[in-house]
Amino acid sequence: MKIGAVAQQKGGDGKSTTIVHLAFDFLERGLRVGVIDLDPQQNSTSTLRKFASGYTASKMFEPDSGDRLHAAFASLPEGPLVSLIAADDEMADVNKLPFKQIAGNFKANVQALSRYFDVVLIDTAPSLNASLASALFAADFVLSPIQMQKYSIDGIRKLLTVIGNMRKMNPKLQFLGMLPNMVDGRDPMQMRNLAALKAKYEQLMIPIEIHRRGSIADAMATGVPVWKIKKTTARPAAQEVRAVAAHVYEKMEIGA
Repeated sequence: MKIGAVAQQKGGDGKSTTIVHLAFDFLERGLRVGVIDLDPQQNSTSTLRKFASGYTASKMFEPDSGDRLHAAFASLPEGPLVSLIAADDEMADVNKLPFKQIAGNFKANVQALSRYFDVVLIDTAPSLNASLASALFAADFVLSPIQMQKYSIDGIRKLLTVIGNMRKMNPKLQFLGMLPNMVDGRDPMQMRNLAALKAKYEQLMIPIEIHRRGSIADAMATGVPVWKIKKTTARPAAQEVRAVAAHVYEKMEIGA
């Protein structure tokens, strides 16, 4: 089982949109996909609510011999599927606990999900807290969507430092790269910021851009991937999102 996290230390940069579309793409590739929503905004939970397992995110930080996970997931049907471990209000209490107290439990519980899934995707909080650090501690890969705004760029710089420090505890963690998201090609400032990022972090940039398109928001609101939106304007968005998913699938070596 491969474990991927989507992280950025600023809200609104498209973490949940990315997670949801990766899950739908991987489902269509024939995979069994678990999604863990650690984001208090609960956007992934809202979009994927029809796939809710009944198991909640805060339970992933508690000690478990495997019995509760088995009770929740052993009866899943065979074949490709998506199953959501939903965000819950108890995550506020989890984030008050020390990282050292909860990280080991979270990692062990995520690894136990390998009995039921081919890949687990983790949506994280938009700030450095115990649950985000635990996700990075457990993950094999991390991807960071980023808008071409100053606050987003400041956030990614901080996150790169966090990822570098976390690799001392989790050497297998690989940074898949920054994903330029919600790009407005008509905004000169955004274009300058994008060019500056590519110049400074050339090796850390995913070579695909997702532009600002209303059809992606429509997809999130209706609980379907953007390629299911029946609008002509959704086609370029679908092509971009599909290209990102294919890139992540290859880099995570899911089919290997």
